[in-house]
Amino acid sequence: MRKYLGVVAGLAALCVMSWAQAPTPAPTTDQAQAPTPAPTTDQAPASTPAATPIPTPTPTANPARGPQFPRFEFFGGGSYAEAGLFNAGHWAGLPGWDASLGLNLTRWLGIVVEGGEFFGTSKIPVAVPAPFPTCPPFCPTSSPTFGATTREYNFLFGAQFSRRKYERWTPFGELLYGHQGTRGEASAQGQSFTEVGTGRALVAGAGLDRKINPRFALRFKADYLQTGTAFPLLGKQKQDNFRFSVGVVIRNVHKRKRTLEEETPPEP
Repeated sequence: MRKYLGVVAGLAALCVMSWAQAPTPAPTTDQAQAPTPAPTTDQAPASTPAATPIPTPTPTANPARGPQFPRFEFFGGGSYAEAGLFNAGHWAGLPGWDASLGLNLTRWLGIVVEGGEFFGTSKIPVAVPAPFPTCPPFCPTSSPTFGATTREYNFLFGAQFSRRKYERWTPFGELLYGHQGTRGEASAQGQSFTEVGTGRALVAGAGLDRKINPRFALRFKADYLQTGTAFPLLGKQKQDNFRFSVGVVIRNVHKRKRTLEEETPPEP
């Protein structure tokens, strides 16, 4: 009986020892793949600085341009001449008209084509009637002068020099050369006598334009008009005359094309 009790006690002791030394079970797959939590800190994450907006470049204004000049100018107006077209030693006041067309090559230089006409009555001394014949056959009854219906025309070509520095006023000078003709008619004792002469013409003068708007301007000018008329009875002679003209200038105007910067409004 004691023998069996000793065997049972030994088996019990072995069981207790085997249970005490049992290995710890291995972790499962889900536990092995779980990430280790990061240690927490009391500091707040650093704030990211706000992005600074890049300024948008605004289109720069176009540089100021100097005063522009018209390519074509047409002038038309009235004219008045103090003229001695017959070498009679007497100045005759003759009204007329004057017109010109100018092509401006640069700001200061232009080419001008001009035409004009004067008409009226010239007083010629009876003692020196040339270019009309002496008495007889031409025997005027008035004394000491007789009247001759006068008509003078000229066609000129030359250069015009302008000073385009001011906004409202444009002074200029001109030098023209060309052809002219003079016609005179007088009556004496029921007979009519006509004298016609032609020759060269030279104009040198100056003027001033007053701007009304970009298309129109007023023009004032004064010129020395030298004629070299050759009459059949008088031969070729030089006559010194002066003329004054007032009229309107019509200019062509070209609109400037708008640039891309001007058509695109700047961003706010």
